[in-house]
Amino acid sequence: MEESLKFITTIELGRLARWLRILGYDCVFFDRAKKKDLVIESLREGRIILTRDSRLSRFSGVRMVHIESDFVEEQLNQAIKSLRLKVDKEKIFTRCVKCNTPIEKAEKEDLESKVPPYVYKTQEEFMCCPNCGKVYWKGTHWRLANKFMEKIEI
Repeated sequence: MEESLKFITTIELGRLARWLRILGYDCVFFDRAKKKDLVIESLREGRIILTRDSRLSRFSGVRMVHIESDFVEEQLNQAIKSLRLKVDKEKIFTRCVKCNTPIEKAEKEDLESKVPPYVYKTQEEFMCCPNCGKVYWKGTHWRLANKFMEKIEI
């Protein structure tokens, strides 16, 4: 995966931001109102803007992709194709989908009070976000995400 590619999505592309994070890309979600702040942040942090807002094209000198579809599968396909992204299966589920921080391997014993009892009993491997504390394991969300990714053209 291109380590240097980072993204920023506008408010209407929250689901796309989550899926880019699932794929291992650094993607922040811009939820403030002023579009010029979005442009400034993208330039300051070297992020590619992903947006459905065609009015943003008036800003020059900014790398931007105008996302055409309302459907997340099509949005993700468009981003992958137009930016020639290479999805590295080793990078999938390496970022927190909630806050975008890289997640880390966690010790099962430290998480007993943070996960449901059934999950604690049936799972051996856990990952945790050092920023927000969200805990991850290879449960149904993992299978559903892999099933979803079969729909997109990786």
